[in-house]
Formats: sequence, C-alpha cells, structure tokens
Amino acid sequence: MSVFCEYYRAADRAAAMVQPDLSRVIDDPEYGVAGFDAVETKWIDPQVILGQLVAFIGDVDFSFDLVDAVPLYPSYPDPAPQTDEEWDALPEDSPYLGGAAIYELPVNARDTLADADDSSLPAVAERWTTIEEFSFSSSDDREYLLSLVRDLVGLARRAKEQDQLLYCWMFV
Repeated sequence: MSVFCEYYRAADRAAAMVQPDLSRVIDDPEYGVAGFDAVETKWIDPQVILGQLVAFIGDVDFSFDLVDAVPLYPSYPDPAPQTDEEWDALPEDSPYLGGAAIYELPVNARDTLADADDSSLPAVAERWTTIEEFSFSSSDDREYLLSLVRDLVGLARRAKEQDQLLYCWMFV
C-alpha cells in the first residue's frame, strides 16, 4: 500500500481542512486550488518516521506519542467508527476506507523542528537514515533525506514565525 504524505502550515484547523481531498502541494487557480506552503515527503508518516526525526533533533528518546498528531479529516468533529459493526456498515465510498486524511501536529513537534541547530542537521539526517524504516535506502536517498530535513525545519520555522501549526495531509 502506497502512502503519500505532505506537510504544510496553516493558520488554523479550518484553513488546514479546505478542500481536504486535494493535495497540499498543488497550486492551480484554474481549478480553484490554492497551494499551501508545503513539503512533499511521500511516505514519511507523522507518528513514526517524523517522530524519530523529532526525537533526534530534540535529543530525546523516541516514543509513539512524541508526535501525537490529532486526526482532523475525515474524523473531525465526529469520531471514527468505534466497533466492527460500525466499520462494516460504512458505505464503499466512505473516506474512512481510503483516500485523504489530515492530521494536526502538536506545537512541541513544530517547535522542536523550528529550533533545530542548522549545523547539526547533517548529523541528524545521517542518524535518521539508520532507522529501520530507511533500511532500504541508498546513498541517493541519504542526500534526499538531508534535503528533506532542511525543508521540514524551514517549514516549521515559517509556521512558528507566523504562529501557525503544522499539518500532515496523507493519501492512502
């Protein structure tokens, strides 16, 4: 299963959830899509892979709740189905069964990324390449990951400067 993840900043939840089924990196006025300040990461999920980056930058132990992202779409403000019966009763076109999802990242994740020391980023990126999820990576991937670390740190800095939060748009 392919998962695409895009990190972006927005002023609030309402702004973050505009046209939730559409990519955050597209900017096409012809279709009424306004692009966000976004970083396309493909398969870098917020809880595990980004969480490990946040742990390395913050020099703390990784835990699954370090980046405790809040699901906004499709479950906000109504919760996701809670029982097997509720899941089984979903229509085939339910957004819970695939498609787009939006998560709000906690302030501490934004601030940890934003406060990263630029001189430490190459070492952090190198350490990040050693996680299990990157065991398949090549030397080209390692260069990409350093660039990605810099892009995510820059996005977090711009979000912090504007008193905005970070969001993750995922498509499964």
